Amino acid sequence: MKGIILAGGKGTRLYPSTITVSKQLLPIYDKPMIYYPISTLMLAGIKEILIISTPHDLPHYEKLLGDGSKLGMKFSYKVQEKPRGLAEAFILGEEFIGKDNVCLILGDNVFYGTGFKEIFSRINKNKNSATIFGYQVNNPKEFGVVEFDRDGNVLSIEEKPDNPKSRYAVPGLYFYDNSVIEIAKKVKPSARGELEITSINNEYLRQNKLKVEILGRGVAWLDTGSPSNMLKAGMFVETVQERQGFYIACLEEIAWREGFINEDKLRMLGEELKQTEYGKYILSLLDKEM
Repeated sequence: MKGIILAGGKGTRLYPSTITVSKQLLPIYDKPMIYYPISTLMLAGIKEILIISTPHDLPHYEKLLGDGSKLGMKFSYKVQEKPRGLAEAFILGEEFIGKDNVCLILGDNVFYGTGFKEIFSRINKNKNSATIFGYQVNNPKEFGVVEFDRDGNVLSIEEKPDNPKSRYAVPGLYFYDNSVIEIAKKVKPSARGELEITSINNEYLRQNKLKVEILGRGVAWLDTGSPSNMLKAGMFVETVQERQGFYIACLEEIAWREGFINEDKLRMLGEELKQTEYGKYILSLLDKEM
């Protein structure tokens, strides 16, 4: 399984903050936004990640993340010249994906909660299908909405429906088998001129190969689409970290706990940042284990 993070777009809803910098490079409390989707992919056991962004912003991601080797991972980078839709990620990433299955996550989606590893384990057993997620919301008219049966089979997907068939929105996290590449190539541009991810999901639905995993009460899906929501997401992270004493989306910790790196490597990464609270936290993990 390989991972793709789509971190393009202009972030116009956050202007003027995003006039010169990508939204996904802005901080959610104490770390760049893109750390959060990376952490989600890492918890799924994914070690090879392709980051897709604009020609202007991609060098900044490369400077921030490097080649991934310090985390026991491999980061690759690809330019998306213009925002042509989410489905284009699989066309741009064809060579990167190769013959593997793939997970796509949007760079501005923040997930937090328990049970993700168990969910990802179930998904990885479905080798020849696609899986999307359902998250209960109060305002389903503002989202893509998924309708499903008791066995987790998707019955319909609608974009911002006037009469939603469920209260479950579809977050920006998608798992697909390798056939997604050819499906994406056949997608026709929508009325707004983009290759829509819904078109891919509807093709899997037509083939009876689309499943849904429900994210329950123990999971938070945080919106970062406005300054107000960015602030709320940052406050959420700050509250959890201060009260519980562990960090959300600390890539170094996840890499260590998932076995991507050893204790010596973790200590080295902590020493590099020991003048910061983030670095002190990394070093404290080793003391606690001892």
